[in-house]
Amino acid sequence: MFGRKNDAPSAQSVADDLAAQAAARQVDPRAAKGVPTPTRREQEAARQRPLVPNDRGAAKVAQRDARREEQARMRRAMDTGEERFLPVRDKGPQKRFARDFVDSRFSLGEYVMFAALAIVILSLVVPVTANTQIIVFGIFWLMVVAVVIDCLILSRKLKRRVREKFGSLDSGVVWYGTMRSMQFRKLRLPKPMIKRGAAVK
Repeated sequence: MFGRKNDAPSAQSVADDLAAQAAARQVDPRAAKGVPTPTRREQEAARQRPLVPNDRGAAKVAQRDARREEQARMRRAMDTGEERFLPVRDKGPQKRFARDFVDSRFSLGEYVMFAALAIVILSLVVPVTANTQIIVFGIFWLMVVAVVIDCLILSRKLKRRVREKFGSLDSGVVWYGTMRSMQFRKLRLPKPMIKRGAAVK
């Protein structure tokens, strides 16, 4: 009878070609018909393409752009208090509570730098005598003592409130709140999210 032709395509090769064409259509459904189907080797090479560009210059540009975007998100978080983009030192529910607790009260510590500046100016303007020096530095040290007492009261209240709310006290939370109380309110970062005198929940 008739012999089988050696160049006739096998069933397996036909199935492979159909699968390759289907895969090409899935990769780019907008591809026009009649475009040569990429070979299996070309498809595997495309899948193995590295995610990081080989060009070092392009990689540095991408890293710089990512760093700028991260810094921009962090700056926005400092203004809005968005937790996930805050620096590590400001993250956590206890530190957020400490910020609100400090921002809701009046603290002498936030004015200590202004008092020190006023004393320096007075020492330059007022004639230097033994009595004036005693008065000026006496006022300054009274201010320092008052700030220390206020910080001690703040730390004790904050420690008690944090334990009442969370059942435990994380390390550094009281120190974090105390140092925040020493900063002028409008210069605090993250920015205050609560008004003075407001109840902290």
